[in-house]
Amino acid sequence: MVDLEQATVDNMVFMIDAIKSKLKMATAAAMQASSFNLSNYEDIKDIYEVVASKENFSISEVEALVSELGKLRN
Repeated sequence: MVDLEQATVDNMVFMIDAIKSKLKMATAAAMQASSFNLSNYEDIKDIYEVVASKENFSISEVEALVSELGKLRN
């Protein structure tokens, strides 16, 4: 299991990939982990925890989560 308490690039890549997979993002290719700065690690982790905690999402929830991720991109 990944120790997400450590703010590392590998952990950020893991979380972004998990978010893309769970949300079944149609634009997943546009959401590359390299587009995010490690300084946003805690915000990305917060989004990851929300995504990991739910089984299903409404369209509006997906849009809100993707919007928040978009604000964190470089």
